[in-house]
Amino acid sequence: VSPAAERLRHILGDDDNVPTPTIFTEMDTLQHEGGELEWKESARWVKFEEKVEEGGERWSKPHVSTLTLHSLFELRTCLQTGSILLDLEGYSLPQIVDDIVDRQIADGLIPPELKEKISFVLLRKHRHQTKKPIHRSLADLGKSSNAASKLLLTEMSDSPTDHSQSRSMNDISDTPSTDQLKNKFMKKIPRDAEASNVLIGEVDFLEKPFVSFVRLAQATTLGGLTEVPVPTRFLFILLGPHGKTKSYNEIGRAIATLMVDDLFSDVAYKARDREDLIAGVDEFLDEVIVLPPGEWDPKIRIEPPKKVPSAEMRKSVMNLNELGQMNGSAGGAAGGEDDEFPAPHELGEELKFTGRFGGGLWLDIKRKAPWYCSDIYDGFHIQSISAVLFIYLGCITNAITFGGLLGDATDNYQGVMESFLGTALAGTVFCFFGGQPLIILSSTGPILIFEKLLYEFSKSNDVDYMELRLWIGLHSCLQCFILVLSDASYIIKYMTRFTEEGFSSLISFIFISDAIKKMAGALKYYPINRGFKPDYITSYKCDCIPPDQSSVLGLNVSAPLSDDNMTLLVSGKKNNYINYTNWSQMSKKECVKNGGLLVGNACKYPDLALMSFILFFGTYSMTVSLKKFKFSRYFPTKLRKLISDFSIFMSIMCFVGLDMLMGLDTPKLIVPTEFKPTRSDRGWLVMPFGKNPWWWYLASFVPALLVTILIFMDQQISAVIVNRKENKLKKGCGYHLDLFWVGVLMAVCSFMGLPWYVAATVISIAHIDSLKMESASSAPGEQPQFLGVREQRLTGILVFVLTGLSVFLAPILQFIPMPVLYGVFLYMGVASLGGIQFWERIKLYLMPPKHQPDFSFLRHVPLRRVHLFTLVQLVCLAVLWILKSTFLAIIFPVMILGLMVVRKLLDMMFSQHDLAWLDDILP
Repeated sequence: VSPAAERLRHILGDDDNVPTPTIFTEMDTLQHEGGELEWKESARWVKFEEKVEEGGERWSKPHVSTLTLHSLFELRTCLQTGSILLDLEGYSLPQIVDDIVDRQIADGLIPPELKEKISFVLLRKHRHQTKKPIHRSLADLGKSSNAASKLLLTEMSDSPTDHSQSRSMNDISDTPSTDQLKNKFMKKIPRDAEASNVLIGEVDFLEKPFVSFVRLAQATTLGGLTEVPVPTRFLFILLGPHGKTKSYNEIGRAIATLMVDDLFSDVAYKARDREDLIAGVDEFLDEVIVLPPGEWDPKIRIEPPKKVPSAEMRKSVMNLNELGQMNGSAGGAAGGEDDEFPAPHELGEELKFTGRFGGGLWLDIKRKAPWYCSDIYDGFHIQSISAVLFIYLGCITNAITFGGLLGDATDNYQGVMESFLGTALAGTVFCFFGGQPLIILSSTGPILIFEKLLYEFSKSNDVDYMELRLWIGLHSCLQCFILVLSDASYIIKYMTRFTEEGFSSLISFIFISDAIKKMAGALKYYPINRGFKPDYITSYKCDCIPPDQSSVLGLNVSAPLSDDNMTLLVSGKKNNYINYTNWSQMSKKECVKNGGLLVGNACKYPDLALMSFILFFGTYSMTVSLKKFKFSRYFPTKLRKLISDFSIFMSIMCFVGLDMLMGLDTPKLIVPTEFKPTRSDRGWLVMPFGKNPWWWYLASFVPALLVTILIFMDQQISAVIVNRKENKLKKGCGYHLDLFWVGVLMAVCSFMGLPWYVAATVISIAHIDSLKMESASSAPGEQPQFLGVREQRLTGILVFVLTGLSVFLAPILQFIPMPVLYGVFLYMGVASLGGIQFWERIKLYLMPPKHQPDFSFLRHVPLRRVHLFTLVQLVCLAVLWILKSTFLAIIFPVMILGLMVVRKLLDMMFSQHDLAWLDDILP
């Protein structure tokens, strides 16, 4: 351990947990213009450096400060030889300047006769970048020239004036000006920030540099000293003889850069003497990386990095001996990731095995109860509106699609209306009382296949389907309660990234393939008329034929209208047909409504399939583009963020508008308009007795077991994915509480004859993405930091209440084309693949090594081992996909358990070191 690091251990070791304020640093240089002296702002720092451009009219782009090594050594010398005043009691700049100069005289650094000259220079007016030279008034010019003449008189007499005369030479204002108070730059600085002022200048009355570093006991607003009205805590003054302008500027930039360094600013606040400050500089020097002068252009400004490594590693007393590790070792950052050795798989206290009856459930209730009120009022934010609109559209599309498929599978015992009501009821109850309200409940593919098989079994064995289903639901509810009370969710601790990513990738691919399949179906229902020839457009016609005429002629919708047929039709009156209406003048809708047939080559529209694909890909592409708009260079930050938050809603509105403008008959959203069961011979309540033999009530325990495994695995894997540490959730989760409510809802939905519901992975991930929060007041050049997710219950509740009300919104919803909603489905599927390491590793197969991103696992695991691990995951995914596509999809949950077994077997193929980087070490 270096002596500097050892000294810093003692300074920073007794940390009082009081956060160090953000420091805003301003560097002013002394300007000589026609005998007039004035301090002019030349650079500023919050995190990164901004310079006043040579033209003096604007600030440069924020950039990483590139310092010369020589300037840092010169700064160290300045701190060794200059005066250091720590915890100075100061309330105004003149008083502080007096104390600084008196200390220099007392230390024998300057002769007493220079006091007035130095004080005069230090109390000149400060011109900030907000004030342009052209705006200076005649009174200011007169005042400045008057002050300059006084300076000349002082220099000529070369004798100290009295105290009152010195004070009359003050040119700096005592209170902040209007420009300072109105400066918009304040928005970029945190509220608790304090200022550090660096004053650099050349004067002709000094023979050696005048250096002083001051820390005030209390941060004080010193009038016109700082560009923004931020209280000053630190002052660094360097005045020296002529001829070293560049050297002085570099020293000023060096101390300014140090002041915004997280570790040095801590040292500056806690330093007890000169040696502590020098130790802080030495520690900074230990970590400085030097760029060789012949291998880069010093004129190039280095862009701020997208992610800055955490300063906690440097501040940690335990890790001070590891400071200064270079790129490629465990201390640096790689590819935007924290390149520390990954911690073993840890799901925390939420899945602790209590060993008590219902212990886990009780702990979940205790954990979530204190947050309940904040879960409601945290939802009152504009971001919640965009999340509600996005997830609502996803939910109703899912409910309609699933309801339609369920209606086909169960002969309309459950249909779109049951799907809407069930989604609204189950979702609302879960979001009100569940342990993780960010989870969105929905129906899943395996449940649909189970329902289909159960209906076919009931039909072939003369068993009442709804009554049997009710008993399966009740047994499954009971089994869920047993799992909850026995802390069975503990098994999820053995689920690593390998299983999570396999499951979430599969669900994402299902969403993507379903969206594309549905669009491919558009070509079947709305085929492109390949026989359409523009040159023969004059011969195309489409006529509406009365039903009697069409049956006489044996015509169908697609039959072309020949001349012979037309002759027969013209003489149709001979067939004693009384023509009350003019069929030839009817619209397409009227013709079909009255039972007529459309006949002719022009009856087929070649546009609908093409228009559907334009709506589909247009919605997806526009959503992706607008989502990324917050990283654009155009428009203010707030507007960019608003556009990004409402990207899905704006895309949907845009393409719904385009569809209405075109007026084409594209497939639209069909919502039930009456509140009644899909099948007329069933009510809203299923009776448990009377239709099946008594032994079926007991036998249904066996199929219920399969449903329970399905529910348990689907629910808990989705919960693990939602609660993963990357989402930075702060309110904890409730695996046991979630499963308890899913069990309750199983029983309720079974009694009402509604579909069964479980956590929907893709929609839940989309819900979390739509509620992500980023730091608001980021410093210039600093990328907004991901702060976590807006955890609340309000968005979920509103989504499901709106889903229930959709029956009454049918007149509005009927204008939304289905291809637009399939575009939203495609976006959900693709977006949920983002951030999955498995997906990044698949892309590595297609990249030459020199173009591969600098991922942390590539630094520590050989590429062939990475490819082998990815290949195993791909094979598992392919097996799951094949199973899902057949009747074996009913054992899908058991296959998820199989993934956990495969992961255990990987311990034999890979070392624990490799698995730690590629996956998680099993507990």
